[in-house]
Amino acid sequence: MCQADLPTNPVIDSGGVTGATGGTMQFMLFHCVDETLEFSPGQEAEIDASTAAWGEQMTRDGVDLHGAYLRPVRDATTVHVRGGEVLVADGPFAETKEQIGGYDVIECADLDQAIAVASRHPVARIGTIEIRPLQQP
Repeated sequence: MCQADLPTNPVIDSGGVTGATGGTMQFMLFHCVDETLEFSPGQEAEIDASTAAWGEQMTRDGVDLHGAYLRPVRDATTVHVRGGEVLVADGPFAETKEQIGGYDVIECADLDQAIAVASRHPVARIGTIEIRPLQQP
C-alpha cells in the first residue's frame, strides 16, 4: 500500500474507526501481559511459534506492517522534564499488573477488521491486546 492511499484523519461513526477518505488506516496493537506468569519451555515454544505463524499470516494478508517483542519492564527507563530538569528513573512509569510486552502496527479497512486481526493474535489468549488508531498527519 502506498503512503498516498492512507487517510489523513480518522472518522468515528457507528461502524467504528475508518479512514477519512474511506481508505485504510493504521492501528497499533499493544501486547499486554502479566510478566509474573510462568510458562513451561513447551508453552513458551508454542506461544513463540503461534505468534510467528500469526505474523506470517498477517504479512501474507497484507495487514501486518511491523512488530516486535519488548524487553522486560525491569529494563525500562522513564524520562520526565520538569522545570527544565531532565529526570531519569529505572523501571516503568505506571505500576500495573499487565505490562506492554510487544507491539504490532497493522493496516486495516476499519476498527472491525483491526479487532478481528487482534482477536487472532496468540497473546489475546494469555493477556490483552489493546488497539489504538495511529494519528495520521
